[in-house]
Amino acid sequence: MSAPSLSDHPADHVDDPYPYYQLLRESDPVHFDERRGTWLVARHEDVSRLLRDDVRLSAVQGGGPNANMLGSDPPKHTRLRTLVSKAFTPRAVRQLQPRIHEIVDELLDVAAANGEVDAIADFAYPLPITIIGEMLGVPAAERGFFRAASTKVALSAGYAQDPHATSRASEGREEMVRYFEDLIRRRRADPQDDLVTACIQAEDEGDRLTHGELMAMLLILLIGGHETTVNLIGNGLLALLRNPGQLELLRREPLEREATEEMLRYDAPSQYTGRVAAQDFELHGRAIKAGQAVRMLLASANRDADVFTDPDGVDISRAPNPHVAFGAGIHYCLGGELARLEGQIAISTMVRRFPNLALAETELRWRPAPVFRGLEALPLTL
Repeated sequence: MSAPSLSDHPADHVDDPYPYYQLLRESDPVHFDERRGTWLVARHEDVSRLLRDDVRLSAVQGGGPNANMLGSDPPKHTRLRTLVSKAFTPRAVRQLQPRIHEIVDELLDVAAANGEVDAIADFAYPLPITIIGEMLGVPAAERGFFRAASTKVALSAGYAQDPHATSRASEGREEMVRYFEDLIRRRRADPQDDLVTACIQAEDEGDRLTHGELMAMLLILLIGGHETTVNLIGNGLLALLRNPGQLELLRREPLEREATEEMLRYDAPSQYTGRVAAQDFELHGRAIKAGQAVRMLLASANRDADVFTDPDGVDISRAPNPHVAFGAGIHYCLGGELARLEGQIAISTMVRRFPNLALAETELRWRPAPVFRGLEALPLTL
């Protein structure tokens, strides 16, 4: 692989973006990507500060209002987030712990019987899609199509390399919208104890979600509810298998929480997040103009040597670990605590249950969607 250049952008380095991020941090930490017309911010201090800056940066992209919680600013963002946040409080997430353990054990029972497993298709994916599906009230028999539909959407995010990604993303959204339209009709007629019903009935000072906001919220919860977790589990298992000393440490010591934080830092499931400059401002002498796109490189910030000792190494006992894998500020990942818990249980249970766990292949393929960093498959022998 050739050395990275400042004329590159993340899509040029899907297999290993970290040397490119290092080049940015050291040579041009506020870099204007001429090919995309976007500012890239690479250092931890700047990324952390800008994630919390709701004055100079706006989440509203595309030049107009957005029913999407991720693409809105206060007070709209505050209202939308408040209406669904109760389902993701630490207390609500803790109540899911027994069910997560149950699903993990069931999936690993099947893997044990086979003697091998694709840790993505047969483990990392079914766990979070089952949990979010149950939270939303999606019947088990109807969850199968979500993977294909959400993958179409995920592959379109950011610097998509496939020229057909946009059309596939539209197709995926339309498939999910049609499904949720039908599910909403069913829940209006027959309310259940689930998140779709709660969103329909959600009230905050007399304010309800509009139909467009409801649909956008369900799509976010579905995609966000499993994409990040799939990548956390897959990337985390790969990092441990490539660092056997750390793998054995996790088997010996109760470091599930610390290990999961390190997996999030070391190979972030979401590589960056975007905003739009709401006003002109300067950063390290670079003039950022109102209306220009600004991308905070979360994964680059998490490898910043000014913050992390041995940033390119894996240390599952690292403390403190101020990574920004889930963002920061008002747009901090709503499902972050759920993803953490799923990752803790899934990764620690698998590596402890199978002491001979090993990679079945060394040539692995990364999905061509730079914003969501994840493997297409992770074949393991048990």
